Amino acid sequence: MNWFPWLHDELEHAGIEVVRPRFPTPQGQSLEAWLDAYDHEVALLASAPTILIGHSLGATMALRLVERTAEPFSGMFLAAGFIGALGLPDYDNINASFFAKSFDWKGIGDRKGSVCCCWAGDDDPYVPLLRSQELADYLGAPLEVVPDGGHLNGETGFTTFPQMRDAILAARANVVG
Repeated sequence: MNWFPWLHDELEHAGIEVVRPRFPTPQGQSLEAWLDAYDHEVALLASAPTILIGHSLGATMALRLVERTAEPFSGMFLAAGFIGALGLPDYDNINASFFAKSFDWKGIGDRKGSVCCCWAGDDDPYVPLLRSQELADYLGAPLEVVPDGGHLNGETGFTTFPQMRDAILAARANVVG
């Protein structure tokens, strides 16, 4: 199990409304399918300051969400993020639609929110550290390297992620307070 349910519960306990769409993967995985799943989940939400959280390909999804919005988000928190193919045939083909067009880095920079943080394991077997650093550099965001963090998922023991929770709570305090 990954840290997503834990973070969901932690944020709700702090009084934050959390939406965690279920994205089709790997069958039916595409940017269009993920955008549809996101739109379906957030359609009934009231307008409020919104923070995006993404892990791995979900970080790329967060970038695509920022690109298509007119209003800025409050912040973005990304773990094990990357842009472009990784040289992993099992994943590159199903991820291709997310990278089919260039990113609008100016627009993303303008609308990503005032707080943006990235994390990466120093020994990620899927996303080389340099690829996460590349994403952080494009965003002008700090990259916190997690020693022995792997892909920052349940496979490497990441069932909680206090660093992300604390960063989100601090950002929320700045947005709300």
